[in-house]
Amino acid sequence: MKKIGVLRFLGTNCDRDIWQAIEMVHGQPEWLWYQDQFDPNDYAGFVVPGGFSYGDYLRSGALAARTPVMKSLQEAAAKGKPILGICNGFQILCEAHLLPGALVQNEGRRFVDKWLDVQVSTENKYFGGADKSFHLPIAHQDGRFVADNVDDLKSKGQVWVTYQHNPNGSFDDIAGVQNESGNVAGLMPHPERAMAEWMGGSDGLSFFEGMVS
Repeated sequence: MKKIGVLRFLGTNCDRDIWQAIEMVHGQPEWLWYQDQFDPNDYAGFVVPGGFSYGDYLRSGALAARTPVMKSLQEAAAKGKPILGICNGFQILCEAHLLPGALVQNEGRRFVDKWLDVQVSTENKYFGGADKSFHLPIAHQDGRFVADNVDDLKSKGQVWVTYQHNPNGSFDDIAGVQNESGNVAGLMPHPERAMAEWMGGSDGLSFFEGMVS
């Protein structure tokens, strides 16, 4: 059973959902506290959950990105370990410069909470295949993806997931991006909230299955 590290910060609130999602795909989750560091070699992969780390003070994810645990996560990224950031986790990875761009306030300045369809634009061997559409929930206020070099990101295959109907004004409908190697990826939708039909759909399963397969 592969061990998956789940990062926890002050204000993280989707961590238990991530724990259960990893168990559902027969992985072994383990908490990684924000004040601690770890050996990347002890884990098969990592998830940075959603929530409101540090209450979204300063900027969403900005304070969490500067905690001790992120030094170890930087090392894990350099070693090619798969790292998935979801919602606030995506914001944290961008603030830590593990992913390009930034997440800013939605157009309309309102919190958006609904299910919608997204399309995987670029193949990712860790978290999802190419040319697949998924029905997933979103819940965010600072989810509008912006970048100075969207065309460059596209040419390098770093635009990973796009919205079929843009809910927040993200540049080029971008819902998720990845680094050039593909081992670090982030998305605003919540696959851990779509793991079974009773939740509203099970399209989120494949995002976690690749980490433990």
